[in-house]
Amino acid sequence: MIDDQCEDSCLGTDLESGSMASARVEEKTAIDLAELFKALGDPTRVKMIYALLDRELCVHDLCQVLDMAQSAVSHQLRYLRNVRIVKRRKAGKTVYYSLDDDHVKEIFVQTLQHVQHYS
Repeated sequence: MIDDQCEDSCLGTDLESGSMASARVEEKTAIDLAELFKALGDPTRVKMIYALLDRELCVHDLCQVLDMAQSAVSHQLRYLRNVRIVKRRKAGKTVYYSLDDDHVKEIFVQTLQHVQHYS
């Protein structure tokens, strides 16, 4: 017997139609949210975000922290920029990266605490 199914006699929770609609997420929102979690699904990107939690770093610094080639770091940073997790600032020929906003930091820190809670 499968434990993740309702019994045949189940009639649901008797939600009103307004409550039922509020339980649905818009398709575009679901896609954007899934893309954000997809970005967090790569260990290299997780390390980048962690390195940027409390500081702005240039590409060279990130290469040193991650022990990676600049082309690989730049590729991952481009992905993170596209999903609005990081932002960049150019000063002369140097490009600095930081987290896009406090929401990104909050999501990351909360997720990190959740993972560490069970470790």
